[in-house]
Amino acid sequence: MDAAEERRFRDFVSARSPALMRLAFLLAGGDQHAAEDLLQTALAKTVARWHAVDAPEAYVRQVMYRQQISWWRRGAFRRETTVAEPPEWAVQDATHAVEVGIVVRRALAKLAPRQRAVLVLRYFEDLPEAEVAAVLGCSVGTVRSTTHRSLARLRVLAPELAEPYKIIGEAMA
Repeated sequence: MDAAEERRFRDFVSARSPALMRLAFLLAGGDQHAAEDLLQTALAKTVARWHAVDAPEAYVRQVMYRQQISWWRRGAFRRETTVAEPPEWAVQDATHAVEVGIVVRRALAKLAPRQRAVLVLRYFEDLPEAEVAAVLGCSVGTVRSTTHRSLARLRVLAPELAEPYKIIGEAMA
């Protein structure tokens, strides 16, 4: 890699790292360390093929998705987070947005990796169905049906999202 290509790669990483880290965090089911590993692995694979990459962000997203699926299939990074005491809802300073975010993150972590990836790319990254299909290597119809099934599963996993102000009432009780 020559100096110009290296500078182009460094500029890309500097500019897009926050957005890519958010995507990795969501794909990893909310595990910060796994998300950092996922992004680092994707960037390492990208730099190896940097000379042939036309759309760097799309390429990194696809590498992250495929790497996460690979780790999931191997059973790697399937660790249970242990804490001394179970986490409690914050009573005094909790805001609705934070509580909803926690509920959504927990529910996303319970989805299958492909379902999580479709929802993350579609609603958090705000990609159109065609781009989601390109990143995941499937048809637009598959993206639509997976989105439908994933949202239905999310409603089962987090019924409190249907009643947004119920979460605050439970936290204050």
